[in-house]
Amino acid sequence: MNQARIVVLGSLNMDMVLRVPHFPVAGETLLGHDLRHVPGGKGGNQAVSCARQGAAVRLLSCVGEDAYGAQLLTALRSDGIDVSHVQQVRDASTGVAVISVDDAGQNQIVVMAGANQQLRVPEAQLQSLLGDADFVVLQFETPLSEVNQALQIARQAGCKVALNPSPFHALEESWWSAIDVLVVNETEAKGLSAIEVDSPANAAQAARFLHAKGIAQVVVTLGSNGAVVCDAAGVRWHEAVVVKAVDTTAAGDTFLGALTVQLAQGATLDDATQWAMRAASICVTRAGAQPSIPRRDEVEALTQPTRWSPL
Repeated sequence: MNQARIVVLGSLNMDMVLRVPHFPVAGETLLGHDLRHVPGGKGGNQAVSCARQGAAVRLLSCVGEDAYGAQLLTALRSDGIDVSHVQQVRDASTGVAVISVDDAGQNQIVVMAGANQQLRVPEAQLQSLLGDADFVVLQFETPLSEVNQALQIARQAGCKVALNPSPFHALEESWWSAIDVLVVNETEAKGLSAIEVDSPANAAQAARFLHAKGIAQVVVTLGSNGAVVCDAAGVRWHEAVVVKAVDTTAAGDTFLGALTVQLAQGATLDDATQWAMRAASICVTRAGAQPSIPRRDEVEALTQPTRWSPL
């Protein structure tokens, strides 16, 4: 099997993860269980997910010239990720995310973008990198101008695009035809389709709408309700892998990375989704962002069967 070649354009953050019994209401003071500093950021998480699934990964991102930035780059290098294209700037601090995780494993996140908003990638650099890649993975924690440029250059270079529109932002009309794989959760699916997504049936309606906009492969993730996929063959619902969630941070990034690597290696959308769901199910049983992301052999060892059916 050929090694997948993936370029990730995205954010790098140091996550400050606070464990709490429940999320506070206005005016409430809580005693937390624990506070940890963990490498994160959607771009970093997606790059780690791809690398741990066996891909050759090059990351385009931006950090400050500070301790957090140095720690993030060291962690990425330990996973074999090429960080030679990560920019370091003096006039901004490395991005930070403050993450509260409750005893049910759900999270609330506040992001301070910092240096991520200073990312500017020269056109020639993108042309060189994407001309030699199977996929570019994108999200919205970096300037939308850079996302737009990557979409247009990827189309010219024949590089496929996998996009997760998070934090949510509506897609420009010219972007739809440039996206090969769109991965959205319930909130993002509703934002793009104006369809309430609260069940696999409604997710199927949203997926059909998004597919009709010109996107070849659409995946709507539904947490414990599994995932709905749509392509030229129709719409299918994939049952979730049942686990006890400890922390859902990075589950979506784990899913996207694992899905993209499988597709780059020639898997069908259904097989890639099954694989990505197993990877995400491992992720949520562990605490933290990048430390929770599983390796390929761990996903291979998870043999719990799941069902899928047409909708």
